[in-house]
Amino acid sequence: MIKTTASLIAAAVLAAGALAGCGAGSTPSSSPTAGTGTTGASADTLSGTLTVFAAASLKSTFTAMAKDFEQQHPGAKVQLSFAGSSDLVAQISQGAPADVFASADTKNMAKLTDASLIDGTPVNFAINRLTIAVPPANPANIATLADLAKPGVKVVVCAAQVPCGAAAVTAEKAAGVTLAPVSEESSVTDVLGKVSSGEADAGLVYVTDVQGAAGKVKGIPFDAAEQAVTTYPMGTVAASQHKDLAAAFTALVTGATGQKTLSDAGFGAP
Repeated sequence: MIKTTASLIAAAVLAAGALAGCGAGSTPSSSPTAGTGTTGASADTLSGTLTVFAAASLKSTFTAMAKDFEQQHPGAKVQLSFAGSSDLVAQISQGAPADVFASADTKNMAKLTDASLIDGTPVNFAINRLTIAVPPANPANIATLADLAKPGVKVVVCAAQVPCGAAAVTAEKAAGVTLAPVSEESSVTDVLGKVSSGEADAGLVYVTDVQGAAGKVKGIPFDAAEQAVTTYPMGTVAASQHKDLAAAFTALVTGATGQKTLSDAGFGAP
């Protein structure tokens, strides 16, 4: 009977020790778990669909950054819409449901800020320059901007209200050259398409467009392009219902990841 009692006491002591050990272990282990959970929850609180309206020349870079953003925030999706900046301004002005607007120039962005359709002050995130795009074989033997004004040369440019078109007008004035384009397009990608398909002998596009064309066209730099450098701003649309997502996406574009993506594509820092 004494041995049985002693055994019971010993077992009770061991059990108490085990429980105490578990209690002591649970305190430090639960703290990191809670911390990890809090951090994860904080990162995952961003959810919903972010609609980004961006200039046509940003298609490749913003598509890549949208994927980066979705990887960083699994609960979020990015819906991209690309067009000429002036067309996007018109859509936003008419109530199109955009959350972020990235323009290829400050002039079109100003139309929205002046109308109080953008929250706060837009952020400049890149610059771009014009270049002459020609088919790889350069059948018209284009070497300078002045060559585009020669009789018989089929040149295509952006319409004047589009940033690439406004930059072309500035470059023409700086060089003292007057072009007679066979077509004026609503976006720089349309100009590039005319040249790469052989419908035009040359077109004025951005250096980033030539780089992104992967050999379908050849770029010919010209001095007057330095007088027509374009600055790209972005801002959150005032009517956005996802301003937390908009702020996070803007931070990605202006941060190290976004700036490297833009630089790799040929954009300059603002």
